[in-house]
Amino acid sequence: MPPGTRRPDWLPLWRRVASVIDGSGRLRDFRSRILDSCCPIMSDVVPLDVIGRRVEVNGEFATVRFCGAVPPVAGLWLGVEWDNPERGKHDGSHEGTMYFKCRHPTGGSFVRPNKVNFGVDFLTALKKRYVLEDGSDDDGKSSSLKVGSKQVQTVGFDSITKKQSQLRALKDISLWKCAVSCAGEQGRIAEACPNIRVVNLSKNLLSSWDEVVLIAEQLTNLEDLDLSENKLQFPSDSPTPVGTFSNLKILVLNKMGVTWAEVLRCAPSWPVLEELYLKSNSISISERPANVLQKMRLLDLSSNPAIDENQLCLIAYLPRLEHLLISDTGLSSIHFPDAGIGCKTSMFPSLQYLVVNDNKISDWSFINELDKLQSLQALSCTRNPLTEGNKAKEIIIAKIGQLKTLNRSEILPDERRGAELDYQKAFGNEWKRAGGHTDPDKNRPNAEFLLAHPRYQLLCSKYGAPEDEELKTQQPFMLKNQLLTLKIKCSSKPEQKVLEKQLPDSMTIQKVKGLLSRLLKIPVSEILLSYESPKMPGREIELGDDLQSLQFYSVENGDCLLVRW
Repeated sequence: MPPGTRRPDWLPLWRRVASVIDGSGRLRDFRSRILDSCCPIMSDVVPLDVIGRRVEVNGEFATVRFCGAVPPVAGLWLGVEWDNPERGKHDGSHEGTMYFKCRHPTGGSFVRPNKVNFGVDFLTALKKRYVLEDGSDDDGKSSSLKVGSKQVQTVGFDSITKKQSQLRALKDISLWKCAVSCAGEQGRIAEACPNIRVVNLSKNLLSSWDEVVLIAEQLTNLEDLDLSENKLQFPSDSPTPVGTFSNLKILVLNKMGVTWAEVLRCAPSWPVLEELYLKSNSISISERPANVLQKMRLLDLSSNPAIDENQLCLIAYLPRLEHLLISDTGLSSIHFPDAGIGCKTSMFPSLQYLVVNDNKISDWSFINELDKLQSLQALSCTRNPLTEGNKAKEIIIAKIGQLKTLNRSEILPDERRGAELDYQKAFGNEWKRAGGHTDPDKNRPNAEFLLAHPRYQLLCSKYGAPEDEELKTQQPFMLKNQLLTLKIKCSSKPEQKVLEKQLPDSMTIQKVKGLLSRLLKIPVSEILLSYESPKMPGREIELGDDLQSLQFYSVENGDCLLVRW
C-alpha cells in the first residue's frame, strides 16, 4: 500500500471476524487473501538464506551458490550452479574473478533475482493442484454470521468450507514438479490436511532435510514419501525429532546425490521402514546398518556404479530383507565365504527376489553362488554377457534348485525337469572324465568339477547317473541322429495294439498330434498327450504345450507316448 494511504474501514471488522473463526480454521485463507491484496509483490527481494537454496529458472533447476554484485555490471546478481551443466556458461568466474565454484566447467551462470523462482510452501502448492481456482464463490451466495451483538453478512463462506473439506479428505497426493520449497507456517499443514498418507514431492525445490522434517512432522499418518530429484543438504548429526516418521513404510530417494552415511544418520527416525529406494545416487556402502533398517523388506541400489560384492556383504545380515535390486551397478561377481559346495549361506537369510539386470556377469560361478541363498525364489538376470547364449535360461534353472521364477516367468515343473536333464547330458562326459561313475561307490568327481557344477551330484541322485548311450556325441545336422524310437499307446482303448514310430526330437507336440490324428482317425482337438519313461516308472508327464518340441520335454529313445481323447 502506498505511503500515507489509509487502510479501508472494513479491515478491522474482518480482523474481528477472522479472530473469532480462526480457532476452527475456517477463515484463515480468506483473511490472508484480503490482507495480501493490500501488499505489493517485491520480485527483486531475495531470501536471507539464499545461498544453497534450490531455484527454478525457465524450467531448469539450479542451486544458488553466490549472491552479490558482479562488477562492472550494476545491480544484484545470483550465481547458480545448474543441475544440467550444459545449461551454464562458465565455472563461476567472471573476468578473472572466481565468485563461486562448480563441479563442471560450464555448470554456472549469473542471473537476476527477478528471473528466479524460489518456490512456494507445501500448502500453497497443494491448494493450487487440488482445490478449485479462486473465483466467484457460490455465485455470490451470502450467509450471515453473528460477531458480538452484530449480524454480519458474509459472501463465499460456504465455498471456503467446501474447499477445506476437500483438503481434509486427501490421503494420496502428488506434488511432482510443483516448486515446493518449504513447509510454510508451522501447523498449517496439519490443520488443513491431517489425513494424508502418501506424498510425492519429487523434483521440487526443497533444499534441506530439515525442511522435509518440518513437513513430515505435521503429517502424522504419513506412510509413503517420494523425495526423488531434490538436492537436499543432510544434517551432520541425527537431530530428527522422535516420532516424526513413526509410520513411514516406503521412502524413495532416487537421483538425489545422497550418500550411504547420510542415509544411516537419518535412518533412526524411520523405525518401521519397509522399502527404501536409492537408485542413481553414486552410493558406496561404507558401513553396516547397526540397529537401523532392521524391518526393511526391499532395498533398491540400482544404477549406483560403485557397488561391488564386498559392499554387499555389509548389508547381508539385514534380517528381513526380501527384495534386493542391484541392476546397472557394474557387478560381475559375488561370493558367500561362509558356505562351501552344496551348503547354504547365513548371509541374506530372507532374500527371496534378486534383480541383477544390466550388469557385467560373465561367469557361471556367479549363478553357482546364488544357489547358496537359503530363501531365493525369484531372479531377474537379463542383459548380462552370461545370458546372451541360447541355453542360458535352462542352465540357470538347473544350477539354482529352489528358483521358482526367472526373468518374471514362472518355472513350471516340466520345464525344470527338462532343464536339469539337459544339463546332466551336456556335462555328462566332463563328469565322467573328472571321476564320475554310475556306480555310487566309484562316483568321486574331483574338486574342480564340483566347484564348477555344485548341483551335478544332486541331479544324479534325483534322476540317476547318465548312461553311456545318452552321452554319445550327437551330430545335430544329421536327421538319423535326431530320430527317437517311441512307443504309442492308446490309453482310451487299451485293447488297441501298441504302435512304434520314429520321430524327430525337434518335432512339436502340435505336429505329433496331427500325425496321431491321421493314424488313429480322431480329431486333433480331442487329443490329450503325455508320456512315460522307463527311467521313472509310475510317473506320467503331460505334454501340454503344443508349440514345444519333444526335446523340450526330454522325451528319449524307448519312451512311450500315451494318447487319450
